[in-house]
Amino acid sequence: MAKTLETARGKRHTDSSDPARAAHQALPSQEPDRAARLAKARSLLEQATTHPAPHPATKSDAPPKTPEAGFPDERADPFSNPFEDADPFEPFEQCAPAAAPEPQGHSAYSRSTERPRKAPDANNPRRPQRSLKGRALAYLSRREYSRAELSRKLRPYVQEADSLESTLDSLERDGWLSNERFVESVVHRRAARMGGSRIINELKRHAVGEALIGETADKLAQTETARAQAVWEKKYGVVPETPAERAKQARFLAARGFSASTIGKILKGGEEDWTDEPIDD
Repeated sequence: MAKTLETARGKRHTDSSDPARAAHQALPSQEPDRAARLAKARSLLEQATTHPAPHPATKSDAPPKTPEAGFPDERADPFSNPFEDADPFEPFEQCAPAAAPEPQGHSAYSRSTERPRKAPDANNPRRPQRSLKGRALAYLSRREYSRAELSRKLRPYVQEADSLESTLDSLERDGWLSNERFVESVVHRRAARMGGSRIINELKRHAVGEALIGETADKLAQTETARAQAVWEKKYGVVPETPAERAKQARFLAARGFSASTIGKILKGGEEDWTDEPIDD
């Protein structure tokens, strides 16, 4: 009995010390593995040191940029400054470095279409030129012209093969040019505001002919008083009471081209000559 208890105690003692003993016995088996791992790590480190692996390209490995025209290369001399010797009182365009000239024949582009376009050539023989008669018809389509006035406007465009007088004669034969219609248009535009003398002087400057001028003067004289009355009423409308006011109104009508007899009738005075008075509009 006592022997059995002693045997059991020894067995429990042996079982309780088994984990420590097992760990102690396992250490010698792990040491070879640890040594192998250390040797492998040393070999990899030596290999990486002697033969470095290629690394991916960075921005510093990019090919060098070519300096643009007109700007210095910063890598050649990083401390150089193209504006160092510039005069601070000169315009910037004179201080800036000169840019490289553009190649000849460079086409101009529009912003909308980006298509090349050529500069207009005034001496281009293929460009159609307006004929002398065509230019005269363009003038006559806007308003009436006298023959003398149209001749003055067309004279700068006469070529060697053109004949100005024959062109004007052709326009008169076809009814495009007429001094009579020109006189009618002048009278229509001026008669309501001007007297007969102002209108006749304008017709004389256009050289429409003595016969046509005389006929127009007779027609204007028949309505001179009525037209002067309308102009005076629109401007004043009140009979002058003082000599100064009467002289002022008379000068106004004389400046519009009405005769002295017509002015006297309008102002209820005699036929006095107001042409020597200074004109006051």
